[in-house]
Amino acid sequence: MSIGTLTKHQTEQPIYGNWVSAKLIYIPAALTLAFFVLSILFALPILIISTLFFPPFVYFAYARYRFSPAGGNIQARIQGLVLSYLEWDGEGKAVDIGCGNAPLTIGIAKKYPKVKVVGIDNWGGAWEYSKGVCERNAEIEGVRERVTFRKASASALPFDDEAFDFAVSNLVFHEVRDARDKKEVIKEALRVVKKGGRFVFQDLFLWKRVYGGVDDLLEAIKGWGIEKIEFRDTSDSDFIPKALKLPFMVGTIGILYGQK
Repeated sequence: MSIGTLTKHQTEQPIYGNWVSAKLIYIPAALTLAFFVLSILFALPILIISTLFFPPFVYFAYARYRFSPAGGNIQARIQGLVLSYLEWDGEGKAVDIGCGNAPLTIGIAKKYPKVKVVGIDNWGGAWEYSKGVCERNAEIEGVRERVTFRKASASALPFDDEAFDFAVSNLVFHEVRDARDKKEVIKEALRVVKKGGRFVFQDLFLWKRVYGGVDDLLEAIKGWGIEKIEFRDTSDSDFIPKALKLPFMVGTIGILYGQK
């Protein structure tokens, strides 16, 4: 088939978004420029204010680039860490909690041809994600008939107890604003996993202010009757640039995985 005969569906690429919002680049860039112009027009000391906004502009522009396919696709590779811990026969139903634009939802469906996957998200205005984009991405990737998407909060999943054979989540739990104790979000995610089912959750689990110590977190989860729980520090992965390993970026990520 020649390039000229390819359909729009065959040439269209999925849109998975970027963890660094464009606002984090445009706002400091605009403030840098505004105060620079003011320093020229009115007073040189204002130039000092301009320099305060320039480093955030440079850093977030760099981070957004490195997370993108053009900059090494670090975002997709971090998401891929979740898939690398999947230990499952692919039979049954899975849920992706906080699916964004559905890279993991679709990744699971592509890896396991028999699975049905539900992706849930709030799709708030703070991120470049939407349910419509999820559905279009699934169609482009050829898995639309096996995935569904629902709007919901990770703190109150709209599913019965033990509804799924497998649950995944990636860098979501710490963002759930309607749950003060983020451990309760983990507990809610495990609630919908069948007894004997599997789970893989990646989040900022090394962020002590949010989760406390890892050992204490593991003990708390074991106390909920979880059969097997393990932790891996994924923040030290070789492919993640040092500049992105700052605590407010991905320097505290880790994976909780196991069997209920």
